[in-house]
Amino acid sequence: MIEKREFYINGQWTAPAQGRDHQVIDPSTEEPCAVISLGGQADTDAAVAAARAALPGWMATSPAERIALVERLIEIYKTRGEDLAQAMATEMGAPIDMARTQQVGAGIGHLKNFVRAAKAFEFDRPLGDHAPNDRIIREAVGVAALITPWNWPMNQITLKVGAAAVAGCTMVLKPSEESPLDAMIFAEMMHEAGFPPGVFNLVNGDGAGVGTQLSGHPDVDMVSFTGSTRAGTAISKNAAEALKKVHLELGGKGANVIFEDADEKAVKRGVLHMMNNTGQSCNAPSRMLVQKGIYDQAVETAAEVARKVSVGNAHDEGRHIGPVVNETQWNKIQDLIQKGIDEGARLVAGGTGRPEGFNKGFFVKPTVFADVNNQMTIAREEIFGPVLAMIPFETEQDAIEIANDTPYGLTNYVQTADGERANRMARALRSGMVEMNGQSRAAGSPFGGMKQSGNGREGGVFGIEDFLEVKAVSGWTPA
Repeated sequence: MIEKREFYINGQWTAPAQGRDHQVIDPSTEEPCAVISLGGQADTDAAVAAARAALPGWMATSPAERIALVERLIEIYKTRGEDLAQAMATEMGAPIDMARTQQVGAGIGHLKNFVRAAKAFEFDRPLGDHAPNDRIIREAVGVAALITPWNWPMNQITLKVGAAAVAGCTMVLKPSEESPLDAMIFAEMMHEAGFPPGVFNLVNGDGAGVGTQLSGHPDVDMVSFTGSTRAGTAISKNAAEALKKVHLELGGKGANVIFEDADEKAVKRGVLHMMNNTGQSCNAPSRMLVQKGIYDQAVETAAEVARKVSVGNAHDEGRHIGPVVNETQWNKIQDLIQKGIDEGARLVAGGTGRPEGFNKGFFVKPTVFADVNNQMTIAREEIFGPVLAMIPFETEQDAIEIANDTPYGLTNYVQTADGERANRMARALRSGMVEMNGQSRAAGSPFGGMKQSGNGREGGVFGIEDFLEVKAVSGWTPA
């Protein structure tokens, strides 16, 4: 049993002032794997005070100095990859091979993108040739509360910490209590990299406790949160009292629109994308909209692909999906699968209960529903599990209307050989991101949504900008 009760505050590991024990459960075994402390108000206050005290000095460092520390962090990250992968396999159930590649790889990729973006970023520039004595200065928002989820832990921690660090913000990180172990390794890496005391702080806690304390804290200038839309709403209300800047990356219910002229691998690609990370991705293509001319074949293909997706213990090597994160999520997914059956969707793969061969662990059958309409619960709610809903459509306009008929707006997907149609779809779909024909967005592309999927953008230059204020100065004396 791992015991990690301390918090990282003001450059050192510190015993909780008001901690209470919390067991971290291995979702593959349902057994406790670690004990951490959940902090109280005194712990939150201490971390925020450390960040506030460190802010003037950190803001005064040059961007080059801040970038150099992130570069040092990248070098240390490379040496801790296996530690991070083992932690994520244990605490949230990412299969170890997937944890080593996608989960760990996402973090180092984001840090590298921030370094590249920051080196070219104009933190201080003239307004324009027409106004030689006007200056635009981009300076840190201030103390940032970073609240991260369990599903892609290193992805989200690095997206927030990397951007805040190069922008000159000091920060308090509250990782999910479901996946705290990788975050504590990351704190060790920040310490080894030599970030000044107080620049980065970590306090473990739950959303109702430390999360609420941070989002309402009078000495916190900004909250950057990734998680559920419900929690994002609560954070926004709490932060509004002090008019904090709030950045939200929330849920999604992405449409994957497959036209009759799509390439032959489009359906298989969509199913495997949906099942990746056991469906626990806010940008998952969870609604597959298929044009009627190829719909029956697509259903057959999707069912066949899903049946071949293997499920296994997160600690076992190989290509399989692991468990979902905890019992609460497992029960929610089971209820939604049953809801799909009860509302008349046609179950073509998977279903309720654990996969064959499992009598414990939070494992879910890779599930596909056909003949779904967009008013069914499984088409409206974010399931956050390996469950795909297939919806037929007739025309391009039908597809646009169905895809946009959702409170969410994070990522949509388009599969077609017609370039002009693809471009029309990209403009018409109401989402922060659109990916077409299996082509991933490039390094440094902004990640974020609209509507109930949140606001703000993460990654590259766009992520840095979210941690900066714009200061307009007149009467500047040119050098």
